[in-house]
Amino acid sequence: MDLNAVRTFVTAAETGRFQDAAAELGVSQQAVSKRVATLEKVLGVSLFTRTARGAKLTVDGQAFLPHARDLLRAAERAMASVRPGRRALRVDVIGRRLGPAARLGDFHRAHPEVELDVVTLFDADAAVEAIRAGTIDASFRAVTMPGRELPEGIEAVRAFDEPIELLAGPAHALADAGSVTPAELVGHRIWMPGIVAGTEWAAYYDALAAEFGLTIEITGPDFGTEPLLDTLAASGALATFVGERTRLVWPVEQGLRRIAVRDPMPVYPHSLVWRGGNPHPGLAALREDLGAGRTGAGEAGLWTPEWADGAAYLSGQG
Repeated sequence: MDLNAVRTFVTAAETGRFQDAAAELGVSQQAVSKRVATLEKVLGVSLFTRTARGAKLTVDGQAFLPHARDLLRAAERAMASVRPGRRALRVDVIGRRLGPAARLGDFHRAHPEVELDVVTLFDADAAVEAIRAGTIDASFRAVTMPGRELPEGIEAVRAFDEPIELLAGPAHALADAGSVTPAELVGHRIWMPGIVAGTEWAAYYDALAAEFGLTIEITGPDFGTEPLLDTLAASGALATFVGERTRLVWPVEQGLRRIAVRDPMPVYPHSLVWRGGNPHPGLAALREDLGAGRTGAGEAGLWTPEWADGAAYLSGQG
């Protein structure tokens, strides 16, 4: 059913004259007559009785009028749901416990007027494809991996750097250290069963291990966060890396320790990825917020892989 014809019918019913409906709609009286005639043909009924004083609704026209108004209201709601600024900004955060989710939470508290729809996709490839397809507006990813080129029209800018910490149980040799250096981790077993070959986080930890001669083990099945914490709490040999803003909760009796890594401090280079020309005002607000709140970027004493060093940073200019 042609919504223009429905809108013309409702306007004619409300004004009572095709001439007045034409003036309100900005079309010719002939166009109004043609639209109404087309609608009557689709419905198989007459909607108006033409008189010298104007157009009077028939019984069928009176029956159809409230439904026609409902159709127009439904169409307006449908368009509003995808109109920039009216629908939620859809952002991929990799994992809901990880740093990007925490940083997005900061943005939400600072900008409660921006409605968010938070999703989690597997890796950078899936995120970029979703951005290209228009199913998400943006993603937090490390996208400057060796050999990776973003498709035309996809933009990425380094948004924030997240320090990496060591997580160990109370029996670990480094459990009581206030901080450790990467050199002091040489020879210790860093267990990270969640690393998947070919992902951006695998590229980061491969570079970290190669740079400092670390032993990062990915053997064994990944049963999730809680089993990992149980294993670490009971081990004197295993530790793992976590982002500074990764949300972890464990029973007091486990005695797990989060230990800062310094001199240099490894940081994970999170970038914001989006499609150029996306008009959603929430995206502009997110970029501006990330630029204004960026800390640590470019400071001495930080380490990132060489493939991340050349990435441009967001500025507060949005």
